[in-house]
Amino acid sequence: MSQGTWPRYPPCVSGSCTDQVCCSHGHKSRWPEQLGKKGDVAKATIEKDNPEVTVEILTPGRVGFADFCCNRVYVVVDSNGIVTNMPTIG
Repeated sequence: MSQGTWPRYPPCVSGSCTDQVCCSHGHKSRWPEQLGKKGDVAKATIEKDNPEVTVEILTPGRVGFADFCCNRVYVVVDSNGIVTNMPTIG
């Protein structure tokens, strides 16, 4: 895989990266400004800011995988669909 391009998730890929900065390839890797926003709005913004990631929205009771993926961002929302955790690559 050439540096600067991750395939779409799934499958999970990280190459030799073990942190968000390595994964970002110059794109954003964290979205603190999405806290308190609607999950679907956050998803669209994140995928626009970093076209190398796929956003998975985690609703109450849904748990994501613990593996580290450069091409995935989990957006955790409450029962009203509001983002409750800062979305980050991983």
